[in-house]
Amino acid sequence: MKVCVVGLWHLGTVTAACLAAGGHDVTGLDFDDAVAGALAAGKPPVFEPGLEELLKVGADSGRLRFTADAPAAVEDADVVWVAYDTPVDDDDRADVEQVVEQARRLFPHLHDGSLVLISSQVPVGTTRRLEQMFAGEARGRSVSFAYVPENLRLGRAIDAFTHPDRVVAGVRSPADRERIAELHRPFTDRIEWMSVESAEMTKHALNAFLATSVVFINEIAALCEQVGADAMEVAAGLKSEARIGPKAYVSPGSAFAGGTLARDVVFLSDLGRNRGVTTHLLSSVKASNDAHAQWAYRRVSQLLNGVAGQTVAVWGLTYKTGTDTLRRSAAVELCERLHADGAIVQAHDPALKALPPAVAAHVRFADNALDAVTGASALVVATPWPEYRDVAAEQVAARMIRRLVLDANRFLGDTFGSNSDFEYLSVGKPGR
Repeated sequence: MKVCVVGLWHLGTVTAACLAAGGHDVTGLDFDDAVAGALAAGKPPVFEPGLEELLKVGADSGRLRFTADAPAAVEDADVVWVAYDTPVDDDDRADVEQVVEQARRLFPHLHDGSLVLISSQVPVGTTRRLEQMFAGEARGRSVSFAYVPENLRLGRAIDAFTHPDRVVAGVRSPADRERIAELHRPFTDRIEWMSVESAEMTKHALNAFLATSVVFINEIAALCEQVGADAMEVAAGLKSEARIGPKAYVSPGSAFAGGTLARDVVFLSDLGRNRGVTTHLLSSVKASNDAHAQWAYRRVSQLLNGVAGQTVAVWGLTYKTGTDTLRRSAAVELCERLHADGAIVQAHDPALKALPPAVAAHVRFADNALDAVTGASALVVATPWPEYRDVAAEQVAARMIRRLVLDANRFLGDTFGSNSDFEYLSVGKPGR
């Protein structure tokens, strides 16, 4: 199939590269010449394992190209796939209008019979809104719209696209169903077919369910810390229950971050408020998560009797492993708060060679993990990079003033948890 993928950041670039790898003829379109030009030169806008190599394979095969020329990109496409990453502000509210306006710029170039496939995270009802907007500009053209929610995961986005558990697809007609099935045939035939509105709502509901699961187990963990129970053992008990299952999102640890889950919680809370529907559970999820996000700061401050003048080491700054993204990183937010309260913050991250100026103003960036802990009174394990498992506890102990380690997710439990030289704290387990 001939596919035009519109919006070339993380979602769009991965989508375009994977579609080309699956045998489709793909043109990536971005209205920003610099973005399109960099991709044409083989340089992705964000780091994702394997993406740069996949872009090269697509370009070398002749099945993948990039442009800022909308008429040329759209004119003969069987499917126009809108894949903008929806911007989220600091209050977890999405800038949906930016996605809508970018999609609307395509309208003059769509040919009769085009299928516009939306994958950007947008509120339920947005696809119908775009249909209505196009109807006012149709000039006799018949264009259909469908919705397939994105299913990418930073750090393993390529595998998530090419080996999905299933694909959710919202369509208006059998003809659109056939085209979407053909589009996904190289990757899966497991497609859950439903209405467009149901597909939009499924994305909201899925992320809200995952967010609620995280908040639930972390509230249980807070209680466990008070009564001597171990939340990890409690989680194992939950997952052994057939009605919950081993893959349930109930592992005590860090608050969810990054904006993806929170965006859909806010979508649904706003929807309830606007439609007069009370959502007691959903409306409390974000507040609970925001409170739990302060766990590391709260515990280190308690144990050090305040952080002013103290040196605190932080291992891992990126939003998650497998990426170099710092935006909405809980680790960066922790560093900023520690600095604001007078701490000296020393950090390391294997994915970074240097810090952007805004972060560097609050953090001393170390060349390696051991340099980061030198002279520190506490170490916070923030992003669970595998490299940190190779650092010997004895070397860490020799460099620290006080051997206090806070590791929300118990990532380095084997290194520090059973070592009597360290005070080791994790979420859901009483510290010694």
